Amino acid sequence: MADEPSEKKNKPNTLSNKEGEERKNWKKWKEQKKEEKRRRKESKLIQQLEKQKLKKEEENQQQVKQEEKESKGRLYTVSVALPGSVMDNAQSPELRTYLAGQIARACAVFCVDEVVIFDELGEDAKSVEGEFKGVGKKGQSCVQLARILQYLECPQYLRKFFFPKHQDLQFAGLLNPLDSPHHMRIDEEAEFREGVVLDRPVKAGKGSFVNCGMRKEVQIDKQLKTGLRVTVQLNETQNKDGRVYKGVVVAPHVPRTEAGLYWGYSVRLASCLSAVFSECPYKEGYDLTIGTSEKGQNTDHVTLPAFRHMLVVFGGLQGLEASVDADENLTVSDPSVLFDLYLNTCPAQGSRTIRTEEALLISLSGLRQKIASSFPDPSTV
Repeated sequence: MADEPSEKKNKPNTLSNKEGEERKNWKKWKEQKKEEKRRRKESKLIQQLEKQKLKKEEENQQQVKQEEKESKGRLYTVSVALPGSVMDNAQSPELRTYLAGQIARACAVFCVDEVVIFDELGEDAKSVEGEFKGVGKKGQSCVQLARILQYLECPQYLRKFFFPKHQDLQFAGLLNPLDSPHHMRIDEEAEFREGVVLDRPVKAGKGSFVNCGMRKEVQIDKQLKTGLRVTVQLNETQNKDGRVYKGVVVAPHVPRTEAGLYWGYSVRLASCLSAVFSECPYKEGYDLTIGTSEKGQNTDHVTLPAFRHMLVVFGGLQGLEASVDADENLTVSDPSVLFDLYLNTCPAQGSRTIRTEEALLISLSGLRQKIASSFPDPSTV
């Protein structure tokens, strides 16, 4: 009987021990949950930081690429203008064609962006479209010269689309190729290519198919008119097993302004010498105009000012004076007043005359170093 009270006294102690253990376990569980929650937050924060870091790296890479493009780009242009009558200085249809090829080669070698052919004989030629008399000893010299220049500038794989059989091109086999950067080989890898929009059906929301002279066609980002010549920027990553390549259409100047590539020349016909200036395709016009003549200032003593669009004008058989006299829109008699600079690019010449195709090479060669001084190559700085 004496032991009963002690048993009753021990029961509350047993309960309190159990409660104490449960409290400890609950605290431990709660701490574990807090730790797990903290770890999850840390993990989430680390992931966010990694994403931000990757995003920043991508932005930096894009910025570097953009800066590289900008540093490589060429923002200025060089245009030349000459009368189509220079073709009449050749004695046969074959020599007329070869003369045009010499002019095209000179323009390509010195990275000329625009060739303007002006009329000083009243032929009133404004387009190379339509049927003309074609190759001959005389006549239609502006149109013939323009057509041959356009033919040579066009990449070989596109010529069948844009140049049907024509008398002006019957001796095109005599011509030396320009081999410019945009004249690509079939397996040559490049960021930009010239192409022609094909007459192929496309799904809604999809772009047209373009022949860029590759083993596969390129699908661009827009639907364009069939037969249009376009400049295509190919995607950096291509699925080589895919049915087509992917690319986007860009302005023709983008290879020059972003990548610093010479991308051929455009050809423009002008009805007279004054139209060379008044019909300038650049919104701000030519900000540096140069006339060439044996009566001009010695080019060795001249420094070119800063410019965006330079124009160099050459005279025909009788010089720029004859071109000024034949232009009814001009009231001046001295050609030098039309230009910012009037230069003699070959002083102390040993021949009485310098042919226009020769003057083209001499002048552009003499101006090349002066242009390079104004626009140094970023890769050499």
